[in-house]
Amino acid sequence: MSPIKFDVIDEDAIQVLVDSFYAKVRRDDRLGPIFETAIGPDWSAHLQTMYRFWSSVMLTTGRYKGNPMAAHQKLPGIEPALFDRWLELFDETVDARFVEPLAASFKTKARRIAESLMLGLFYRPGQRIA
Repeated sequence: MSPIKFDVIDEDAIQVLVDSFYAKVRRDDRLGPIFETAIGPDWSAHLQTMYRFWSSVMLTTGRYKGNPMAAHQKLPGIEPALFDRWLELFDETVDARFVEPLAASFKTKARRIAESLMLGLFYRPGQRIA
């Protein structure tokens, strides 16, 4: 049975998306170990942060007060190619959980966020980003 697709973006839908997405991340052979090292066995604080983050991004609630760049700079083993995998899993999850054009809206925002993080983490003038 396919999951219910949301036709509105609200706090409940964001929570379902975040929970579904990070369940995939935890099982992923490339992303899982990096997140597990950074977060540990208790993901509750991270998930709460991601609920606030996506609420701020998609609903402009202002609930997120963190610094994504600083958080990602601390991650051991992070590399540009992992952003492609993150986006792939995110796209799959959004497509399964939201109708169009809501899914497209999430994906557009996610790509902008990934690009911004990649530039901040890896761009060095004169060097190519892999």
